[in-house]
Amino acid sequence: MSVLARLTRHAFRYRRRFLLAYASTFGATAVSLIIPRLLGDAIDTVITSGVRINLLWMALAIVGVSIVRGFLTYGQGYLGEWVSQRVAYDLRNSFYEKLQRLSFAYHDQQQTGNLMSKATSDIEGVRWFIYLGLLRGAYLGVLFIGVAVLLLTMHWQLGLLSLAFVPIAIWRAIMASRKLRKLWTGVQTSLGELITLLQENLTGARLVRGFGAQDYEQEKFHGKASEVSDLSYQASRVDASITSLLNLVFTLATLLIVWYGGRQVLQGDITAGQLSQFIFYMGMLILPVRSTGRLVNTFARAASAGQRIFDVLDAESPVKEAPEAVTVDRLQGDVSFEDVSLSYNGRSPALRGVTLEAKPGQVVALLGPPGSGKSSLIHLVPRFYDTSGGSVTIDGLDIRDLTLESLRRNVGIVLQDVFLFTATIRDNIAYGAPEATQEDVERVAQIAQFHDFVVSLPEGYDTWVGERGVTLSGGQRQRLAIARTLLINPPILILDDSTSSIDAQTEYQIQQAMEEVIRGRTTFVIAHRLSTVKAADLVIVMERGLVVERGTHEELLALDGLYTRIYELQLRPQDVDAPVSSEGPLSGADQRGQR
Repeated sequence: MSVLARLTRHAFRYRRRFLLAYASTFGATAVSLIIPRLLGDAIDTVITSGVRINLLWMALAIVGVSIVRGFLTYGQGYLGEWVSQRVAYDLRNSFYEKLQRLSFAYHDQQQTGNLMSKATSDIEGVRWFIYLGLLRGAYLGVLFIGVAVLLLTMHWQLGLLSLAFVPIAIWRAIMASRKLRKLWTGVQTSLGELITLLQENLTGARLVRGFGAQDYEQEKFHGKASEVSDLSYQASRVDASITSLLNLVFTLATLLIVWYGGRQVLQGDITAGQLSQFIFYMGMLILPVRSTGRLVNTFARAASAGQRIFDVLDAESPVKEAPEAVTVDRLQGDVSFEDVSLSYNGRSPALRGVTLEAKPGQVVALLGPPGSGKSSLIHLVPRFYDTSGGSVTIDGLDIRDLTLESLRRNVGIVLQDVFLFTATIRDNIAYGAPEATQEDVERVAQIAQFHDFVVSLPEGYDTWVGERGVTLSGGQRQRLAIARTLLINPPILILDDSTSSIDAQTEYQIQQAMEEVIRGRTTFVIAHRLSTVKAADLVIVMERGLVVERGTHEELLALDGLYTRIYELQLRPQDVDAPVSSEGPLSGADQRGQR
């Protein structure tokens, strides 16, 4: 099914109003075709006879017909706008819902600005297709056919002469449509890239200014803006060429009608009123003719916009919920990874043959160099991604057999890059549990060592945090995120660098509170603090997607392997009880490697 046919199906969801709009269109067209006939009769039967009373009745008839046409045109416009707005409303909601359900594997390959462009300007292009293309286009099409039939029945020679230019118009419209569709696709793609540049620049404003890169960013923006402008100019030039050609052809056709029709009047073959009708109908014919270019432009833009929208609506999420997926209440938290592998988009594996188990209530600390697979591993638990091989189970249940909603309600997550909404502190804490009471919000804030700071603010929990929480420090955002996660009371807790933005004193306070919080929860934490590692029941050391060491802090130190090197380089300076090494920060293994 073509893109335009699919868009038309969306309009037919509101077939009652859609058909009423068409009925108004046909009625307005029929009434419009009466007016030139009345004017022609007025010339022949009234002006030539000189009877004024007939002229009055003819004038009243024309006024009456015009009023009826006005009501029908209003109905067409109102109903057409209503249907087009509803289609746009439905598409925006479907588009947004689809984005919510697509996995991170899909979003990793997309540009935010491009998706925003599809949700706004592309859907607006579709709305114009429904209103201007389907409904207004139908009016113009019926008007053209009606005028053509009347011209041919009144005087077939003049009629053929009047319509001789139509094949030229159709040919030019088809050729332009192909070119316009490519141009509009380019415009919309470039516009999405332009929005992405703007969004990234606004989000990273501090970084841009910190590096003094304003001129560089401005040059990039100007380049992309010029690309959008140039493509739009090319599309407008093609559109204008259609209109100019059609106007020229129409003018020549009118001159032919006046010349040939005038000779017919002089010879007595037709009356002056009939020639006037021809000229009036030719005047009506100019509207669909001149609008052909705009309609072609609208159809071409809608075809490209619709394709971009359906690319998202038809996208298959790599993470799919099984049709027979079951809903679970509260899980115990026995998490097992069985020979798990993971590869992003066919690239080299991020995880290779990982097998481990976290018993309910255990704290598992993950360590390893950057790119070792720590984040990839914990992102499998809530099914942000699906394994390429092996399986992940919770309480013996394969997580692919659970509904995504019930699974994720059992997993609390504090991501490394904390995202806060432009809302109050209360709303951000209660995001996952909007039914939470004020007492619940304050309780988790106290556990996260955040409550005292909040109550010191003039507006307390009603304080707005600004876009992405810009009014809060990194540590404050981190503590708010911890409180937000604790409020949903999950049996499984994932902390991705959750204390990396918090000073030592604040971290100590949080660690004291977290001893109570993590009791009874299976907790995975990507650790950068020695206190976290020492408190863990199990320490997993990863390298290049493999689990290379596992055990407790003391057991791993005794192995004198990768963990020992990480300890000497990163963790030992935090260990106030550790003896000072005379050999420097490199372990014995590293020193052997240096020799």
